[in-house]
Amino acid sequence: MIPRGLLALAVYVFFCVPAYAQVKVLYVKPEQTDPAIQTVHGPNIAAYDPQANPKHRLFFFINGTGGKATNDLKLIRTFAGWGYHAISIDYENTVLAASLEHSTDSTAFDRYRNAIVTGAPVSDRIKVDPANSILNRFQKLLVYLAVHDPQGGWGEFVQDEKPAWNRMIVAGHSQGTGHAAYIGKMFEVDRVLIFSGPQDYLDDLHEPAPWLSGPSATPPSRFFAFLSRNDPFNVNHQETNCLMLMRLAKLETLTVKPGEAVHGDYQILINDFPKKSAHGSTISPQFTNVWEYLVTENGK
Repeated sequence: MIPRGLLALAVYVFFCVPAYAQVKVLYVKPEQTDPAIQTVHGPNIAAYDPQANPKHRLFFFINGTGGKATNDLKLIRTFAGWGYHAISIDYENTVLAASLEHSTDSTAFDRYRNAIVTGAPVSDRIKVDPANSILNRFQKLLVYLAVHDPQGGWGEFVQDEKPAWNRMIVAGHSQGTGHAAYIGKMFEVDRVLIFSGPQDYLDDLHEPAPWLSGPSATPPSRFFAFLSRNDPFNVNHQETNCLMLMRLAKLETLTVKPGEAVHGDYQILINDFPKKSAHGSTISPQFTNVWEYLVTENGK
């Protein structure tokens, strides 16, 4: 008899993929992984390509304010097609990070990130309990996948029922960039990828949030960013924030275009899309050339 959880995954896989025939996409309701976890927008998604040459890395994507994991299918399928295991989670992302930009409390962004990532009761702007934190949601999803889809190879990314962080590429868009970077500060991951962020700049204090320049388990050289010059969330602040994360002495960016090969040794890449489409442009599939550079720079 097929276990109920495995049967559910098999049904999800069967219906998922005519446009990406080899990529298997799994839809997992958050409460399936832990009864204490609540659904915010919809299911988590996970994907892999059993025919691709395995990269032995997991691409963990955290979307932006109000975003659903299912909105990230093209991004997730692309990385799965390249041989990565890929996940996008449902989580509490309803409070805009940029809403803190005029705070005169220099710890406001740190406490906001801590609350959402770990569930600590430290922020007056967002309330998330530990069960519904990003870390618990991700951990429980990984363990669930390892148990219910053993042929998918998810067990490679679980060690003692915890994420094997050294095999993780943690990425985020918009609000998710700060969460990804915060996780990269907490754990030594393979790399951190930033798409259109972070927004953690204190306008009234004229400085980046101090947590950005704090100690980091992941080496600063393993942080990479893809920004847009016309981003309405202030690309100058995003660049300054990235300089802090990467501990770079000066700003050096490479302007990129869709489909053109990317060369060089840059940690910050930028496009010049018009303002209307700038913020979301960095996760548009037309920039797969840039995504590929971000996961292969420094030879890995």
